[in-house]
Amino acid sequence: MSRLDIFLWAILPYIVLTIFIGGLIYRYQKDQFGWTTKSSEILEKKRLRIGSLMFHWGLIFVFGGHVAGILVPIQFYEALGIPEHIYHKIAIILGMPAGIVAFIGILLLLHRRISVKRIFKTTTTGDWVALLVVILCLATGLTATSLNVDAHGFDYRTTIAPWFRGIFTFHFQPELMAGIPIWFKIHILSTFVLYTVWPFTRLVHAFSFPLRYLTRNYVIYKRRVREI
Repeated sequence: MSRLDIFLWAILPYIVLTIFIGGLIYRYQKDQFGWTTKSSEILEKKRLRIGSLMFHWGLIFVFGGHVAGILVPIQFYEALGIPEHIYHKIAIILGMPAGIVAFIGILLLLHRRISVKRIFKTTTTGDWVALLVVILCLATGLTATSLNVDAHGFDYRTTIAPWFRGIFTFHFQPELMAGIPIWFKIHILSTFVLYTVWPFTRLVHAFSFPLRYLTRNYVIYKRRVREI
């Protein structure tokens, strides 16, 4: 195993994780007023509604697929009696459409941002970076998945999945990444870029959960009766 492999799969993940967590903490402490999606709905609604719905719903299912395939150990599926080829078919049938929907959604949002002059003029460098990096991650993910339709000889649940889980348990296994297809490596490296820029762009709004709404008092509105 080369020094480059050791750096990419044993050292770089912790550099990215440090920037990601540290950047989020710093951003929250120093720029809470900038912790927002910077919505441009007031400038254009129709295309935003279509593109945003496609992107976010597609992304939710893509995220669920990643959880099922990477965070859930293969032993869990074996215990349920689900063989590898059945799991792979399910992952392709559900994962590809979700990825395509999310990809089309983000392209619509990109086209909207370029074609609507008022939105284009208010778009910051961080907005462009966020859009392009997300597009890169989705494109490389779809490419890797489409090239892995026939999964004979490669199962990411026995390579990428244990390597990824090992990052959080400090169980380094960079050797697992040495033989995986190049397209999966490109996709993983593109996600490293995503996590690096995440704290410094509008992507931070993904962590803005309105939990206070669950416990706040009801707001009572009273209609004003016109006096005669």
